[in-house]
Amino acid sequence: MSPELLNWLGYIASFIVLVSLLMSSIKKLRWINLFGAILFGVYGYLIGSLPTSFMNFGIAVIDIYFLVKIYANKTYLKIIPIKDEDSYLNAFLSFYESDIQKYNTIHISDIKKADMKFYVLRDMNPAGLFVCREVDKKTLSIEVDYVIPKYRDFKIGDYVFSAQREIFTALGYKTFVVETDHKDHVKYITKMGFTYQEGKYYKTI
Repeated sequence: MSPELLNWLGYIASFIVLVSLLMSSIKKLRWINLFGAILFGVYGYLIGSLPTSFMNFGIAVIDIYFLVKIYANKTYLKIIPIKDEDSYLNAFLSFYESDIQKYNTIHISDIKKADMKFYVLRDMNPAGLFVCREVDKKTLSIEVDYVIPKYRDFKIGDYVFSAQREIFTALGYKTFVVETDHKDHVKYITKMGFTYQEGKYYKTI
């Protein structure tokens, strides 16, 4: 391999490792860091720097170890209804307000007045906030479907929309509706099975 290509390999590997450190999701951090470490290990070997190669292949082994633990670990999820007067809700909204507003247009004060709201716990940590408004007796408008950054791997969405759908069907609701134009939010609800119709996204419960 030419020296110029070797340099580019080193730059690319460095950039990937740097990007991995920007990930808020531990799973994404490990996967991206694994790829970067492998490239850096190859780069170190090709330039004859065995310490660089060994160190990065060692990092790759560590990433693999933790990824295996992440995927082998059975995640505990639970829904906790929020009462009208909830001091923790005030603290939660205050702390995550700016991030919540990136994906939802509802005013923070209106969240407390919503028809249905609950926390989603992940391994007993408050990881998500789900807030709905009744459109009619069969339809719920999802006003907030928020997951804190470190837990954004679709597990909570799958849990709410699939494993816990009986919470909504038992009350007679048949359809979820979401109105959004945020790119990441659209990607998420599409993965959750919502379909676009006349400016809104719908999902049969």
